[in-house]
Amino acid sequence: MCLIVFAWRPGHALPLIVAANRDEFYARPTQALAAWEDAPGVHAGRDLEAGGTWLGVGPQGRFAALTNIRDPGRPLGPRSRGELVAAYLQGELGVEAYLDQVASRSKQYSGFNLLVGDGVRLGYLHARDAAPRLLAAGVYGLSNAGLDTPWPKLVKARDGLERLLDSADPQRLMALLADGETAPEAELPETGVGVATEKLLSSVFIASQNYGTRASTVLIVDDQGARRLVERSFGPFGGHLGEVELWI
Repeated sequence: MCLIVFAWRPGHALPLIVAANRDEFYARPTQALAAWEDAPGVHAGRDLEAGGTWLGVGPQGRFAALTNIRDPGRPLGPRSRGELVAAYLQGELGVEAYLDQVASRSKQYSGFNLLVGDGVRLGYLHARDAAPRLLAAGVYGLSNAGLDTPWPKLVKARDGLERLLDSADPQRLMALLADGETAPEAELPETGVGVATEKLLSSVFIASQNYGTRASTVLIVDDQGARRLVERSFGPFGGHLGEVELWI
């Protein structure tokens, strides 16, 4: 998952709104959003290579999502980051206890940002800081650096979400996630992957022959705990593969 923008507003009629794009190599086998037969109450897509997920919901109002930290100079961790989301959705630890546990073993994973919530609290962990925190009400963005690092696509998507808060319709949020405009070269971050790749990765929606946005996901949670999940799947060059909608 490479871009998540979300509104966290405890006490509001829609306390959690999430719009997220998962970017990955098209060749990596993936299962679309569905109920997990081996984990009652969990609804998420699934990475069929390592078994984890990038975003999903679970019992008792659980929500979790993940982005990678782009840092090509660091060695890869031995464990799959997707298991961090899956373990929270299937587990029983509270938000703070779970993030504390993950922080204590974060070096086992390549760099990541992790969000976990239970409908009452929403917590965040940046693997390089290893200092979890609970988030105050607000509108936030995560890409492949830290929370609210002002990369052009993050700022654009977060601002777009702010404009849609009073009309949180899944189709409008999907349109926000479908923006393929790349950033001007002068505004690109420098993360060690070269200008051409920085340019490719600078759009909200990424499309190329081998790598790009595999899934766009919208989650809307109301004040009764009802959750609406919509996911669109994509193949090479952004070809549309299907759409799933769940009410949970």
